[in-house]
Amino acid sequence: MNLPNKLTLSRFGLTLAFMVVMFSQMRFRETLALVLFSAASLTDYFDGKIARRDNLITNFGILMDPLADKILVCSSFIAFVGLGWIPAWMVVIIVARELAITGLRLLAASKNVVLAAEGYGKHKTISQIIAIIAILVLKSYAEWGVVGTGVFGCHVFGEPWITWFEPFSIWVAVALTFISGTLYLWRNRQLYLQDL
Repeated sequence: MNLPNKLTLSRFGLTLAFMVVMFSQMRFRETLALVLFSAASLTDYFDGKIARRDNLITNFGILMDPLADKILVCSSFIAFVGLGWIPAWMVVIIVARELAITGLRLLAASKNVVLAAEGYGKHKTISQIIAIIAILVLKSYAEWGVVGTGVFGCHVFGEPWITWFEPFSIWVAVALTFISGTLYLWRNRQLYLQDL
């Protein structure tokens, strides 16, 4: 098994560890969850970069890399709903988009059509990762002492800047998720309309 595929598999393990920590009663759980999520996000960046650089692209990686991404992101948002940190309707949009696009790609594969990722999809993924990190930072920065309050507790508009950046990042992630999903389904509508 090559290094990019090992990194992809490690993301499943990091996601599991993230979920265990999120629902534990351990001290500094939000900080540890932030570290685990950040590490998992870095594996996503590096597995693709290494695979392209060293020409190590495999069918396993093509299938499992986006699946690992979706499981990481969706698990994180679902955990946040369970903890009451984000409204459920926002997460329904995110999860529904991922399921719909995965279903469309499976339908395309059954017809021997490969659907490439689009720019909106990449921006969507980045916005989701930023939103998750912002939520975890908001919940944990006070535990970091002077460094945390110095960096994330600086007041902007009368409040620590992270308190307004966090909801802003969530709204951006939900909007880009909805827009990217709608555009992807519309541009590839011939794949499913011909079967109706």
